[in-house]
Amino acid sequence: MAGLADSGSNPDVDLLYDINGLAKDAPHWFDRVMEFVGEWGLLLVMVLLVLWCWWNVRRRGGDEAAASVAALIWAPLAAGVAVLVNVPIRGFVERPRPFVDHEGLEVLIGGKSDYSFVSDHSTLMMAMGVGLFVANRKFGLVGIGLALLGGFCRIYMGVHYPTDVVGGFALGTAVVLLLSPLATALLTPVVRAVERAGRVGWLVRADRSAGAREKVIPGSRSDVDPAERDLAA
Repeated sequence: MAGLADSGSNPDVDLLYDINGLAKDAPHWFDRVMEFVGEWGLLLVMVLLVLWCWWNVRRRGGDEAAASVAALIWAPLAAGVAVLVNVPIRGFVERPRPFVDHEGLEVLIGGKSDYSFVSDHSTLMMAMGVGLFVANRKFGLVGIGLALLGGFCRIYMGVHYPTDVVGGFALGTAVVLLLSPLATALLTPVVRAVERAGRVGWLVRADRSAGAREKVIPGSRSDVDPAERDLAA
Protein backbone atom coordinates (compact mmCIF):
# COMPACT_ATOMS: atom_id res chain seq x y z
CA MET A 1 0.00 0.00 0.00
CA ALA A 2 2.92 2.34 0.65
CA GLY A 3 3.70 2.08 -3.03
CA LEU A 4 0.66 4.19 -3.81
CA ALA A 5 2.62 7.18 -2.60
CA ASP A 6 5.79 6.60 -4.59
CA SER A 7 4.85 8.49 -7.72
CA GLY A 8 3.89 12.13 -8.06
CA SER A 9 1.77 11.20 -11.07
CA ASN A 10 -0.42 9.05 -8.86
CA PRO A 11 -3.95 10.54 -8.67
CA ASP A 12 -3.93 9.98 -4.92
CA VAL A 13 -0.80 12.12 -4.56
CA ASP A 14 -2.01 14.71 -7.08
CA LEU A 15 -5.23 15.21 -5.15
CA LEU A 16 -3.25 15.43 -1.91
CA TYR A 17 -1.14 18.27 -3.32
CA ASP A 18 -4.19 20.02 -4.79
CA ILE A 19 -6.10 20.04 -1.49
CA ASN A 20 -3.11 20.67 0.75
CA GLY A 21 -2.02 23.44 -1.61
CA LEU A 22 -5.04 25.41 -0.46
CA ALA A 23 -3.39 25.67 2.97
CA LYS A 24 -0.38 27.45 1.42
CA ASP A 25 -2.55 30.11 -0.14
CA ALA A 26 -4.82 30.58 2.90
CA PRO A 27 -4.17 33.14 5.66
CA HIS A 28 -2.31 31.89 8.71
CA TRP A 29 -5.34 32.35 10.97
CA PHE A 30 -7.49 30.23 8.66
CA ASP A 31 -4.99 27.39 8.77
CA ARG A 32 -5.05 27.52 12.58
CA VAL A 33 -8.84 27.29 12.47
CA MET A 34 -8.67 24.31 10.11
CA GLU A 35 -6.12 22.67 12.39
CA PHE A 36 -8.46 22.93 15.39
CA VAL A 37 -11.55 21.95 13.40
CA GLY A 38 -9.86 18.96 11.76
CA GLU A 39 -8.24 17.66 14.93
CA TRP A 40 -10.83 18.27 17.67
CA GLY A 41 -13.59 20.67 16.62
CA LEU A 42 -15.63 18.40 14.38
CA LEU A 43 -15.35 15.51 16.84
CA LEU A 44 -16.82 17.75 19.53
CA VAL A 45 -19.63 18.87 17.23
CA MET A 46 -20.38 15.23 16.39
CA VAL A 47 -20.68 14.35 20.08
CA LEU A 48 -23.00 17.31 20.62
CA LEU A 49 -25.06 16.20 17.61
CA VAL A 50 -25.51 12.73 19.13
CA LEU A 51 -26.63 14.31 22.42
CA TRP A 52 -29.03 16.60 20.57
CA CYS A 53 -30.50 13.64 18.72
CA TRP A 54 -30.87 11.76 22.03
CA TRP A 55 -32.68 14.75 23.56
CA ASN A 56 -34.99 14.98 20.57
CA VAL A 57 -35.83 11.25 20.61
CA ARG A 58 -36.32 11.26 24.38
CA ARG A 59 -38.57 14.34 24.28
CA ARG A 60 -40.84 12.87 21.61
CA GLY A 61 -41.08 9.54 23.42
CA GLY A 62 -43.40 7.00 21.82
CA ASP A 63 -43.28 3.24 21.57
CA GLU A 64 -40.11 3.34 19.47
CA ALA A 65 -38.13 5.54 21.88
CA ALA A 66 -36.23 2.60 23.36
CA ALA A 67 -35.21 1.26 19.93
CA SER A 68 -34.09 4.73 18.80
CA VAL A 69 -32.05 5.32 21.95
CA ALA A 70 -30.47 1.87 21.55
CA ALA A 71 -29.45 2.80 17.99
CA LEU A 72 -27.98 6.05 19.31
CA ILE A 73 -25.94 4.19 21.92
CA TRP A 74 -24.61 1.97 19.15
CA ALA A 75 -23.26 4.99 17.21
CA PRO A 76 -20.35 5.83 19.57
CA LEU A 77 -19.83 2.16 20.42
CA ALA A 78 -19.50 1.35 16.72
CA ALA A 79 -16.99 4.18 16.34
CA GLY A 80 -14.88 2.63 19.10
CA VAL A 81 -15.10 -0.83 17.55
CA ALA A 82 -14.12 0.56 14.13
CA VAL A 83 -11.04 2.27 15.55
CA LEU A 84 -10.01 -0.99 17.26
CA VAL A 85 -10.45 -2.87 13.97
CA ASN A 86 -8.18 -0.29 12.36
CA VAL A 87 -5.27 -1.11 14.70
CA PRO A 88 -4.24 -4.37 12.94
CA ILE A 89 -5.00 -2.85 9.54
CA ARG A 90 -2.54 -0.02 10.16
CA GLY A 91 0.08 -2.46 11.41
CA PHE A 92 -0.34 -4.70 8.37
CA VAL A 93 -0.29 -1.96 5.71
CA GLU A 94 2.40 0.21 7.36
CA ARG A 95 1.84 3.19 5.12
CA PRO A 96 3.92 6.23 6.17
CA ARG A 97 2.35 9.65 6.57
CA PRO A 98 2.36 11.64 3.31
CA PHE A 99 4.87 14.24 4.56
CA VAL A 100 7.41 11.43 5.12
CA ASP A 101 7.60 10.54 1.42
CA HIS A 102 6.67 13.86 -0.19
CA GLU A 103 8.28 17.26 0.10
CA GLY A 104 6.59 20.62 -0.14
CA LEU A 105 3.48 19.75 1.87
CA GLU A 106 2.06 22.29 4.28
CA VAL A 107 1.75 20.19 7.44
CA LEU A 108 -0.50 22.04 9.90
CA ILE A 109 -0.01 19.76 12.89
CA GLY A 110 3.11 17.98 14.08
CA GLY A 111 3.74 14.89 16.14
CA LYS A 112 2.08 12.47 13.73
CA SER A 113 4.58 9.60 13.71
CA ASP A 114 2.17 6.66 13.36
CA TYR A 115 0.99 5.06 10.12
CA SER A 116 -1.38 6.77 7.73
CA PHE A 117 -3.76 4.11 6.36
CA VAL A 118 -6.50 4.18 7.36
CA SER A 119 -7.39 7.49 8.99
CA ASP A 120 -8.63 7.06 12.57
CA HIS A 121 -10.41 10.41 12.46
CA SER A 122 -12.27 9.53 9.26
CA THR A 123 -13.16 6.08 10.61
CA LEU A 124 -14.45 7.53 13.87
CA MET A 125 -16.41 10.37 12.31
CA MET A 126 -18.08 8.29 9.59
CA ALA A 127 -18.97 5.51 12.02
CA MET A 128 -20.76 8.02 14.25
CA GLY A 129 -22.41 9.70 11.27
CA VAL A 130 -23.74 6.45 9.81
CA GLY A 131 -24.71 5.29 13.31
CA LEU A 132 -26.73 8.48 13.69
CA PHE A 133 -28.34 7.83 10.31
CA VAL A 134 -29.49 4.41 11.50
CA ALA A 135 -31.14 6.06 14.51
CA ASN A 136 -32.48 9.20 12.81
CA ARG A 137 -32.09 10.09 9.14
CA LYS A 138 -32.23 13.87 9.60
CA PHE A 139 -29.49 13.94 12.22
CA GLY A 140 -27.61 11.22 10.38
CA LEU A 141 -27.33 13.26 7.18
CA VAL A 142 -25.83 16.11 9.18
CA GLY A 143 -23.44 13.67 10.85
CA ILE A 144 -22.32 12.21 7.52
CA GLY A 145 -21.78 15.74 6.23
CA LEU A 146 -19.57 16.48 9.24
CA ALA A 147 -17.60 13.29 8.56
CA LEU A 148 -17.01 14.30 4.93
CA LEU A 149 -15.83 17.72 6.06
CA GLY A 150 -13.55 16.08 8.61
CA GLY A 151 -11.98 13.91 5.92
CA PHE A 152 -11.32 16.96 3.77
CA CYS A 153 -9.66 18.68 6.73
CA ARG A 154 -7.28 15.74 7.28
CA ILE A 155 -6.04 16.04 3.69
CA TYR A 156 -5.91 19.84 3.91
CA MET A 157 -3.75 19.52 7.05
CA GLY A 158 -1.25 17.33 5.16
CA VAL A 159 -1.52 14.35 7.50
CA HIS A 160 -3.42 11.89 5.29
CA TYR A 161 -3.73 10.81 1.68
CA PRO A 162 -7.21 10.92 0.12
CA THR A 163 -7.26 7.10 0.04
CA ASP A 164 -6.57 7.06 3.79
CA VAL A 165 -9.73 9.08 4.28
CA VAL A 166 -11.82 7.02 1.86
CA GLY A 167 -10.60 3.84 3.57
CA GLY A 168 -11.65 5.27 6.93
CA PHE A 169 -15.10 6.12 5.59
CA ALA A 170 -15.50 2.58 4.24
CA LEU A 171 -14.30 0.95 7.46
CA GLY A 172 -16.54 3.05 9.70
CA THR A 173 -19.59 2.45 7.51
CA ALA A 174 -18.97 -1.29 7.26
CA VAL A 175 -18.62 -1.78 11.02
CA VAL A 176 -21.81 0.16 11.75
CA LEU A 177 -23.99 -1.53 9.15
CA LEU A 178 -22.69 -5.07 9.51
CA LEU A 179 -22.97 -5.17 13.30
CA SER A 180 -26.01 -2.90 13.70
CA PRO A 181 -28.67 -5.68 13.70
CA LEU A 182 -26.86 -7.64 16.40
CA ALA A 183 -26.01 -4.54 18.44
CA THR A 184 -29.54 -3.13 18.45
CA ALA A 185 -30.99 -6.57 19.25
CA LEU A 186 -28.76 -6.71 22.34
CA LEU A 187 -29.09 -3.07 23.37
CA THR A 188 -32.84 -2.55 22.93
CA PRO A 189 -33.90 -4.88 25.80
CA VAL A 190 -31.37 -3.17 28.06
CA VAL A 191 -32.73 0.26 27.16
CA ARG A 192 -36.31 -0.94 27.72
CA ALA A 193 -35.28 -2.15 31.18
CA VAL A 194 -33.82 1.28 31.91
CA GLU A 195 -37.03 2.88 30.65
CA ARG A 196 -39.00 0.94 33.27
CA ALA A 197 -36.48 1.57 36.02
CA GLY A 198 -38.12 4.49 37.77
CA ARG A 199 -35.74 7.39 38.34
CA VAL A 200 -33.37 6.58 35.48
CA GLY A 201 -36.22 6.06 33.02
CA TRP A 202 -35.86 9.71 31.94
CA LEU A 203 -32.79 8.66 29.97
CA VAL A 204 -35.13 7.03 27.47
CA ARG A 205 -38.39 8.92 27.73
CA ALA A 206 -39.30 12.31 29.13
CA ASP A 207 -41.67 12.27 32.10
CA ARG A 208 -44.87 13.87 30.90
CA SER A 209 -47.08 12.58 33.67
CA ALA A 210 -47.17 15.97 35.35
CA GLY A 211 -48.38 17.69 32.21
CA ALA A 212 -50.93 14.96 31.59
CA ARG A 213 -52.52 15.28 35.01
CA GLU A 214 -55.98 16.79 34.98
CA LYS A 215 -56.18 20.18 36.62
CA VAL A 216 -58.47 19.97 39.63
CA ILE A 217 -60.75 22.95 40.20
CA PRO A 218 -62.19 23.23 43.72
CA GLY A 219 -65.90 22.56 43.72
CA SER A 220 -65.91 20.90 40.30
CA ARG A 221 -66.97 17.30 39.69
CA SER A 222 -63.32 16.31 39.34
CA ASP A 223 -62.72 17.57 42.89
CA VAL A 224 -65.37 15.23 44.29
CA ASP A 225 -64.41 11.80 45.57
CA PRO A 226 -65.39 9.15 42.99
CA ALA A 227 -67.39 7.22 45.61
CA GLU A 228 -69.40 10.36 46.44
CA ARG A 229 -70.15 10.91 42.75
CA ASP A 230 -71.49 7.36 42.51
CA LEU A 231 -73.78 7.93 45.51
CA ALA A 232 -74.99 11.24 44.10
CA ALA A 233 -75.83 9.52 40.84
